[in-house]
Amino acid sequence: MSQVTIPKGYVSRLSLYQTQKAIEVLRNAFQEEFRRELNLVRATAPLFVETDSGLNDDLNGVERAVEFDVPAAQCNAQIVHSLAKWKRMALHQYGFLPGKGIYTDMNAVRRDEELDNLHSIYVDQWDWEKVITPETRTMDTLQATVKSIVQCIVDTSEKVKLHFPAVNTKLNRKVFFVTTQELEDRWPEKTAKQREDAITKEHGTVFLMQIGGALKSGKPHDGRAPDYDDWALNGDLLFWDELLERSIEISSMGIRVDAESMGSQLTTANCDNRRKYPFHKMVLDGTLPLTMGGGIGQSRLCMLILGKAHIGEVQSSIWDENTHKICKDAGVALL
Repeated sequence: MSQVTIPKGYVSRLSLYQTQKAIEVLRNAFQEEFRRELNLVRATAPLFVETDSGLNDDLNGVERAVEFDVPAAQCNAQIVHSLAKWKRMALHQYGFLPGKGIYTDMNAVRRDEELDNLHSIYVDQWDWEKVITPETRTMDTLQATVKSIVQCIVDTSEKVKLHFPAVNTKLNRKVFFVTTQELEDRWPEKTAKQREDAITKEHGTVFLMQIGGALKSGKPHDGRAPDYDDWALNGDLLFWDELLERSIEISSMGIRVDAESMGSQLTTANCDNRRKYPFHKMVLDGTLPLTMGGGIGQSRLCMLILGKAHIGEVQSSIWDENTHKICKDAGVALL
């Protein structure tokens, strides 16, 4: 059963036609700002990868990938969950130098995703990755990049409002940086999601750092695969949504594992069996470049900036009967 709630009295500020036009303006504006600010070039990315390559994102380790056989290639393939590992391999194969990187339109299917206002089984992101050096593999680099992305998002929002004056979303350019342990120390009685909402309501724009490892309570704030982000150098970018009165995660990103952090995290997560995969071997032996990267949710960003109550207003997906009924009763048009 889905968990969908539509705010009382909600009416979209844009018609269906205006919404489609606004999505076009928003996506074009953001890509241009983002590409220029982070020194990225667009790359073509796969919809699926070979099962035995180890390139698929394992997310929290329990989600089932959509898998199928490819008789002509005599292998099995999986539709990607994300391109976290593929991008790093691509930078190696393409010979990118430090300071340069790629971004791509990533389309994924997450069959086990819970359905609510923010979640769909269809995922669309701008996935990005760039090469860094040992000297720039630091928290300062991560935070500076976060600030740049936030500026791109806020500038995009302002451009959209010039074209569509009915849109009145207000986003905070100033980013508040905080660690998951600092949130647990402050609100030990709250759940992880409640902590995220509380801190984002206070500051508007938050980058929540160090996700994946166990906190003092013995539990991680949230799950992270052990083989792409360094759990000490990653985070989620959150914005406060006044309409839904909750935080919205727009991006998950981080500095990627080096040989030391991958080895440690694989053991901690009881995933040492992954050391056999080609990708993991290339990280552990230092073949792959040091990189940082992440994903920026396209539909999530459209939803936030355009002031939409449900992600189905900005993307076409599959919804259960309960979602269709609640949205229809509230006058919310799902694409």
